[in-house]
Amino acid sequence: MRTPLAARDDVDIWDRSEMEPRIRHVLERTVRLRDTGPYRPKSDVQVTAMLEGFFAAKNLRGVAVTDVERMSGGASKEQFAFTLTHRGDRTGERLVLRMDPLEAIAQTCRGREGEIQMVMGEHMPVASVRWFDADGDLLGQPAVILGFVGGVTQPSEGGSAGVSGMGGRLGALIDRLAPQYVDALATTHRFDWASANLRYFDAPRPNSNQAAIWQVNWWSQVWWDCLVEPVPVVTLAERWLRENAPPCDSPMLVHGDLRMGNFLFEEPSGRFTAVLDWELAHIGDFHEDIAWTMQKLFGAWGDDGVFLVSGLLPREDFITQYEAASGNVIDPTRLRYYEVLNAYKCAVMDLGQAMRAAAASNNHQEVVLTWLGSAGAVFLHHIVQLIRKD
Repeated sequence: MRTPLAARDDVDIWDRSEMEPRIRHVLERTVRLRDTGPYRPKSDVQVTAMLEGFFAAKNLRGVAVTDVERMSGGASKEQFAFTLTHRGDRTGERLVLRMDPLEAIAQTCRGREGEIQMVMGEHMPVASVRWFDADGDLLGQPAVILGFVGGVTQPSEGGSAGVSGMGGRLGALIDRLAPQYVDALATTHRFDWASANLRYFDAPRPNSNQAAIWQVNWWSQVWWDCLVEPVPVVTLAERWLRENAPPCDSPMLVHGDLRMGNFLFEEPSGRFTAVLDWELAHIGDFHEDIAWTMQKLFGAWGDDGVFLVSGLLPREDFITQYEAASGNVIDPTRLRYYEVLNAYKCAVMDLGQAMRAAAASNNHQEVVLTWLGSAGAVFLHHIVQLIRKD
């Protein structure tokens, strides 16, 4: 891949301080607090006490938190369903607490997650955001409280999936789900973030390489903060990503993890009920989302042996339908760059952050995180394959 020509507003590719401020805040907090572990999973009694204290601070009176239930799924946050009643609502509402452990496979911001999900609820189905505590000032740990949404991520019959929805099969519902999935991506990228007054987000400069370098610096900082064992391919990838960082003409909202397993739908209609997991959302290059969902780990193979992006569409069909829905034209060179970046991010998560959190017992899912470490080799192989195309 040829090194892109420098644009007028390009940043220094080796300046590691080039990072979105809120991301730097989260990463520095992680390092500062990690030695306060080990982390112990919260009990129902502890969760109830935390929530009652939080709602009292929010001036709700006569609060009762009942039917607390730990939720399965995901590999990052502790999640609990519960029912809240108070003087203003005697009927009660079913809610979900999504809370940071001390360290997770992805260290992200609940303020960003809550803020972006709140505004995107006006444009697509998402879980309603009731409250968020960006730095854990009231709950003791960063958290977001969401409205409970019904639905499934895989068909109840024949849709067996692995961790975080990976490896599933969407079967007869593909024709109903695929258009909604493409529309969710296109809607995300068309969103007018500049008019949204987002407090927890900063935007990279257009027509510069800043969008790419912010991402490289984010994940390279995670790697060096969490280093368990040096991996030459990770170092090679970081250098390649810096030397080949492309300009981003027009930064757009990037979901960051919109793929199979991160949308809920109802049965038997197949209607989307919520697009999930906005924790990696940022302003950047839309090619990052396209490359993310094209990864083999997040897709599936049809009965005819053809690979399906996110288990829904053959790659070329997906590109055609996305371009028609969004108005964006996919640049193969930039797409390949973000394929390398995303493989690098996944390798950093699996071989760096996940291993560091599990080894320090700073997470409630040590076994899952250790298992995910085995996926790191898949991404290293993918990085080598992509870079060898130069």
